[in-house]
Amino acid sequence: MSHAPQHLDAARYTWGGDEFLFVEISESMSLAANFKANAMATRLTARAVDGVVDICPANASLLLRFDPDTVPPDRLEALVREVEEEVAQLSEQTLETRIIEIPVWYDDPYTRETGARFRKGHQRPDGTDLDFAAEENGLSSPQEFIRKHHESPWLVSMVGFVAGLPFMFQIVPQEEQLEVPKYLSPRTDTPPLTVGHGGCFACIYSVRGAGGYQMFGIAAAPIFDPAQKLEDFSDFMIFFRPGDIVKFKPVDEDEYRAIQAEVDAGTFTYRQVPVTFDLQKALTDPTAHNRDILEKLNGI
Repeated sequence: MSHAPQHLDAARYTWGGDEFLFVEISESMSLAANFKANAMATRLTARAVDGVVDICPANASLLLRFDPDTVPPDRLEALVREVEEEVAQLSEQTLETRIIEIPVWYDDPYTRETGARFRKGHQRPDGTDLDFAAEENGLSSPQEFIRKHHESPWLVSMVGFVAGLPFMFQIVPQEEQLEVPKYLSPRTDTPPLTVGHGGCFACIYSVRGAGGYQMFGIAAAPIFDPAQKLEDFSDFMIFFRPGDIVKFKPVDEDEYRAIQAEVDAGTFTYRQVPVTFDLQKALTDPTAHNRDILEKLNGI
């Protein structure tokens, strides 16, 4: 089973005040739109244009902040359009990235307790978020939902909303994607490192706070480390980057506690390996593409 080809029209360019250029690649998220956003961001970063302050790729768009006294808006737009054309002409649409194993304690007591406190704002007041997610996807049980959640890899489509929070898009044919609506009324509390889901996107809440995504479990190790105590954060306090590929790994309570002990001791490191994300293969034969990248993670 494969995705249908995803044709993208030319992006729409709009200005945000004097310092921002917004490039809308598509009105909806797709693997093709997200690849284009990341490819453009990578090429623009490599050009190191004087006056460009920040380049922020998102699900299906790109935002640039610039100094108009250094780079005139018309010159910047011409440059970005040139890069868009370069990406459109690529003969091989590949992205050099990494696949990362993220240990998750699914159906944990922390998200269960939080979910129970906020049932009045939920579509299914008498159950759990996992019960609701299984029903919404026509699955027989929460366990089947968990299996589908962790068996296939996820693409980090953007990082943001709060510091270090990754939005993740499942690399499977659209008809197989897990989809769950957000809470009817947002919560005022979410445990840190909650693995959540809203619409077609998974996320990991980097810090404790409000939220409206369904809660399925809790990640075992930090993804945001302002003190940069762990080796994985030696270069930057935020772990995820757009274009990362995530493989969730279910762990039980003992494994979760053991990882927490490693984190406390400062010895924990994520299991990760470099991989090549191939857009065309992911669209035409996602089963083979996912098998290849998972084999690299597992050292096959």
